[in-house]
Amino acid sequence: MSILDKFKLNGKVAIVTGAGQGIGKRVVLAYLEAGAKVVLAALDDDNLSNTAAEFESQFPGCTMPFACDVTSQSSVDALIEATVEHFGRLDIGVANAGVVTMNGLDKMDLDEFERIQKVNVSGVFLTAQACAKRMIEQGEGGSIVVTASMSGTVINTPQKIGHYCASKAAARQLAKAMAVEFAEHNIRVNSISPGYIMTELVEPLTDLHALWKPQIPMRRLGKPEELMGLYLYMASDASTYMTGSDVIIDGGFTTV
Repeated sequence: MSILDKFKLNGKVAIVTGAGQGIGKRVVLAYLEAGAKVVLAALDDDNLSNTAAEFESQFPGCTMPFACDVTSQSSVDALIEATVEHFGRLDIGVANAGVVTMNGLDKMDLDEFERIQKVNVSGVFLTAQACAKRMIEQGEGGSIVVTASMSGTVINTPQKIGHYCASKAAARQLAKAMAVEFAEHNIRVNSISPGYIMTELVEPLTDLHALWKPQIPMRRLGKPEELMGLYLYMASDASTYMTGSDVIIDGGFTTV
């Protein structure tokens, strides 16, 4: 098998949460182009419906949308059941759903703090756990990829997102713990920590762009498309000895 063949996902089935837009949408595209069938999971909204329709027109029969609340165990369990019922198996799980607000820790109430942790930490736990359970049942291993953030390594400024930084640090460590526990089942767990990426949610924050760019050695924000290769690598047989790793992809931001 050639090295390029190892990046192919033919015959594999993936779940991607937070798939309606942004990074999740590009991950779905990467996996579809590599030959996988993909379940697009997100809260039930126009983004999910429109994205699912777009991909179905390009890759007929290879996608399925599923409205899922990653903070609900019953919803996540239903996602796994629907995936297996529709496509027959599960090989790749991407815990990508996440949220952020901008509010100082001195002004934040407990509800806001806990809401971020519930999506960004508990949501990762529930998604990855449910995927792992199914992979263990199948007995053929699998790959789980967690979207963390460079915010789990550094504290961003000038925006005040301490609750987000805490949640992404927890998600990164959770991925490492799962990597150790699931290794005996040949299930690999890795995380990706993007820096400032020009997603649909970040694009309107032009005032912040001007403050961020001088802090980035490459002097620009990243594009969602620039993450696709890394997500594909972690999901594919090109990375079969990689587990428990966190890869920062941030234009050099955290190196200075």
